[in-house]
Amino acid sequence: MPSIQLKTPSASYEIVIASGLVKTLPARLKKLKAGKPFRTFLVTSPEIWGLWGKQVIAAFGKESPTVLFLPAGETHKRLRTLESLLEQMAAAGADRDALLVAFGGGVVGDVTGFLAAIYMRGVAYVQVPTTLLAQVDSSIGGKTGVNLAAGKNLVGSFHHPLAVLADTDLLNTLPAAELRAGLQESIKAGIIRDPKLFGYLENNADAVLGRDAKALTHVVAASVRVKADVVANDERESGLRMILNYGHTLGHAIEAATGYKQLLHGEAVGWGSIAATRLGLMRGMIGKDEADRIIRLILRYGPLRSFKATAARLVDLTSSDKKKRSGTLSFVLPAKIGEAVIVRDVTREEMLAVAEWTLELVREQGAAAKQKQKRK
Repeated sequence: MPSIQLKTPSASYEIVIASGLVKTLPARLKKLKAGKPFRTFLVTSPEIWGLWGKQVIAAFGKESPTVLFLPAGETHKRLRTLESLLEQMAAAGADRDALLVAFGGGVVGDVTGFLAAIYMRGVAYVQVPTTLLAQVDSSIGGKTGVNLAAGKNLVGSFHHPLAVLADTDLLNTLPAAELRAGLQESIKAGIIRDPKLFGYLENNADAVLGRDAKALTHVVAASVRVKADVVANDERESGLRMILNYGHTLGHAIEAATGYKQLLHGEAVGWGSIAATRLGLMRGMIGKDEADRIIRLILRYGPLRSFKATAARLVDLTSSDKKKRSGTLSFVLPAKIGEAVIVRDVTREEMLAVAEWTLELVREQGAAAKQKQKRK
């Protein structure tokens, strides 16, 4: 059972990766609360609850949690949704001893974390991520928040969970597209900090995509170690932690340009990672062979769905990105596989060029996918 301890100046907690954690969830929550009385409020989506609700209720027995539903999808990651959940908690009599459990993917985790951060000025919560993307990335590190029309995660706070319980059994019901999308975050982890993980993903693609339990556990644990190490060294994203945004600058712009409806987050990050790799190559920061390996691996774990946008629109949308400071947009680029650097002098002309190149690749991949479908 891989267990990784994350220690920051403000928090210390365990990230457990194993199968069957849902069955022991009530006992683990009691241990985390050190025997103190508390009420459990579980936030989830109707879809996830439909798949796993019976198992959760069976685990809790007579001490069933109060279940709060959050509609699935990035479009519901908004302040109005947060207000509704706050009102439901208040109506149910939640006090400062309430314990929130985020039982879902990245949207559920981000919203629940923010809910915990602001309800009665802060209550405890636990992350139980149900998607691969959430298990390897979004559930770790204490970032919480919601979106505005102007961009993603522009309202939020840092609020760490008491623990992260990544039950790999939950991945068994994950649609194939979401599995592949989540793996883009693991590829990112390999690119920025762990060449061994990158090599493992290259050499074991069939096993990973085939949901081999040992292979998936290895990937999740390695990805978590990257995230935990970075967060431990830069809790508030003042420097090093920014490398975790690899692929996210243009990725967030792609999501905004498509109304958060056409692509999964990991798919947008995949295209954004390709763009960042291309920009690193254009600048002579990374060699062609390594850049080709990165792009090839990202596409191997696809297909990444195609989308329509203009280069100018994508570049304009990066202007509201929260990584922009003092009017300058930070961009994470590869130096080599396993090492990324933060640059702050990327010009609009460079971004337009790399956006145009990426959009051409999107069109090529889309056309190839259509031809493949016809042959079937």
